[in-house]
Amino acid sequence: MVDFDVALLSVLRELAERGSVTAVAAATHRTPSAVSQQLRTLQRQAGVPLVERVGRGVRLTESGRVLAGLAGGVATALAAVDAAWDDHLGGAGGTVDLAVFPSAAELLLPGLLTRMRAHPEIDLVLSDVDVDQEGFAPLTADHDVVVGHRPDGALPADRAAVETVPLLREPLDVALPLDHPLADRDRIGIEDVVGETWIGVPAAYPIDRVLIAIADASDAPPEVAYRTIHLPVIEALVAAGHGIALVPRYTSRTRAPGRFRMATLADVRAGRRIEALARPDRAVRPAVRTVLEALVAEATAVTT
Repeated sequence: MVDFDVALLSVLRELAERGSVTAVAAATHRTPSAVSQQLRTLQRQAGVPLVERVGRGVRLTESGRVLAGLAGGVATALAAVDAAWDDHLGGAGGTVDLAVFPSAAELLLPGLLTRMRAHPEIDLVLSDVDVDQEGFAPLTADHDVVVGHRPDGALPADRAAVETVPLLREPLDVALPLDHPLADRDRIGIEDVVGETWIGVPAAYPIDRVLIAIADASDAPPEVAYRTIHLPVIEALVAAGHGIALVPRYTSRTRAPGRFRMATLADVRAGRRIEALARPDRAVRPAVRTVLEALVAEATAVTT
């Protein structure tokens, strides 16, 4: 039986998730030489090569990948013990770092913060993030909870590495200038928007994936005049007559009256799944569970 050092296992896990010794060193407040030394020590304990040189960096061997996966299970088991002890002592306090992208923050944060007033023992630290669809799961290495989104039909994050808590499905509607020829219609079809100028989000962002699906269904590439990550800017450009856009229904509807029209898109299921992501070893913490439960409750409230 190999007597692994748990602390060294965590370093290997970090390497698997972050991809380089330098990144691990920065995240764990160590020097790169210290990280390399710890990896060599763990390799001696394992008795097999765990990393191999590739150019100026390293990568995990097959044994290294297996052990890194097991290290995640060890971290979760230890965290579960800590959580059970905290429950026994009646404490669910501590700091929870929540990362959320801007339009979900608009929708969920006001109510979430109100709910968290009932838990003064929890210090909720907020981080504003916005990344492409594949970028949310990696953020769980640096944040306790990450609120991300993906378009309908896209696969969720790797469930072995990240726990996913569904929050809500938000339909995407077409936003139109008030004087647009289609502005008097509640539903519009794909054929109606062929040839329109679009205001979009950056490529590979979830809403852009839906726009591509619309283009595929119509066999006509969309003409995207402007791209921005800021939903209020997208709405302002639509309101000023510079194009049409896909906008999230619950988030945009309060700003639409008198500025732009929102219509349901027929023929294609257009929506985004908003989810809370967390490493399994962090998700078992009582304080993190409390935040996740509050997010679920608030998501239910804003959709009903």
